Amino acid sequence: MTTSKHDYNGQKQMLTLATLGFFISVMVWFNMAPFQSTIQEQLLLTSDEVGALMIVNLALSIPGRIVVGRLVDRFGPRNVFSILLITMSIPCFVFALGTTYMQLLISRLILGTIGASFVIGIRMVTEWFPTKQAGLAQGIYAGWGNFGSAFAALTLPTLAVLFGGENGWRYAMCLTGILALLYGVVYFLKAKNTPSWKKFQYTKTANPIKATSHYDFRILLLLTIPIYGGMAILVWTLQETGVLTNFVAIFLYSAIVLFYTFNMIKRWKSNQRYLQQEIPEKEKFSMKNVAILSFGYFATFGSELAIISMLPLFFQNTFTINAVFAAAIASSFAFTNLIARPAGGWLSDRFGRKKITMMLLSSLSLLYIMMAFVNSSWPIYLALFLTICCSLISQAASGAIFSMVSLIKKNRTGQIAGMVGAYGNIGSLCFLAVLNLFFPTSFFIAISVLLLICSVATSQLNVDHSKQTSKGTKLKEKAI
Repeated sequence: MTTSKHDYNGQKQMLTLATLGFFISVMVWFNMAPFQSTIQEQLLLTSDEVGALMIVNLALSIPGRIVVGRLVDRFGPRNVFSILLITMSIPCFVFALGTTYMQLLISRLILGTIGASFVIGIRMVTEWFPTKQAGLAQGIYAGWGNFGSAFAALTLPTLAVLFGGENGWRYAMCLTGILALLYGVVYFLKAKNTPSWKKFQYTKTANPIKATSHYDFRILLLLTIPIYGGMAILVWTLQETGVLTNFVAIFLYSAIVLFYTFNMIKRWKSNQRYLQQEIPEKEKFSMKNVAILSFGYFATFGSELAIISMLPLFFQNTFTINAVFAAAIASSFAFTNLIARPAGGWLSDRFGRKKITMMLLSSLSLLYIMMAFVNSSWPIYLALFLTICCSLISQAASGAIFSMVSLIKKNRTGQIAGMVGAYGNIGSLCFLAVLNLFFPTSFFIAISVLLLICSVATSQLNVDHSKQTSKGTKLKEKAI
């Protein structure tokens, strides 16, 4: 039996549903960005307090992607995406209507969980597209979904003006919450986890992912450390801005260490019991593959987020241009994402995933080395062209990396996507920390070196096929 294109009837509708869901999630996630100065002025906040709100907005998206990934594999994308959209509308409303700083801080912290929506659509898209089309489909999902942040920046200020008055920004933000709430219901009614002929491979529990060998378990332990380290960097940043006292920061550092230790002991015991059994061949997968893709995404998507944050000031200081022009340069990253990320997935589908990923990572490494030498003697158009090239290749590489995530272990795609996706957020935190400690030249060189290492590591990937079951018949499709 062979699979025809008719077996995936409805795939475009499901891709549209998932992409729109992620688009709305990102809109809600970054709906504060256009109103930072307004919020600061009306609620009499300091610059550090406003900065802290933006930082905590990212905080729970890191562990959130891990947890949501488990829930997706256990309960399916339809249920998890619907519930996430509906429940996250609540902190959105609380923030929009908040009158005290503590209300804003707590609601923003909780709202950051909506950033975990990314991993839900990845699992859903892989169910609806055969392997030879999955890279392009995931690229469209991620590229167009992430555009929600730029769309929010472009439209929400206009809506605030139309609503009028000093509360216009509140109404505009509430509108995004209403949109999430209503779309959560629509998604539950319209979305399907798989085509009718295909059975969704649920995991038996929502427990953390288990390694299938002692060697893989050691990799898993090491791979988990940066996730907790990312949380520590967030605490350090809040401490440096003065939002957290030293006493509170020390308490949070201790809590992170204790929580990591407790979880690792618990995971050690459960994995030891698991590894004493005879593990079926169909359940085995390589944790090394997860590590390679995680650090690849750390270097690509992580550097992309960090550079978007630092570009305006970098161009202002280097070329003495005004803030509006500098912001427009930074926004180019969001627009190129619409094309570049799907292009990276398509190239992977067409010419081989591992080969394309290695080429893109190597090229990006070279481009960032060139960025390290940008100075005021350069023509600004040449620096702008180089920046756009970095943007295109970075996002294409992110698309190529995620085109391989579903090939590691199908019924664990949510958890693996959660791990890889979390590393993208961790990467941005780490690179921004490097930028705070060193000059931009060192910042670009550090990214370049890491990309080169990731390119070499990609050659060690061993994802050679993906098994899909259709009415009891196994269909093997070439993946790399």
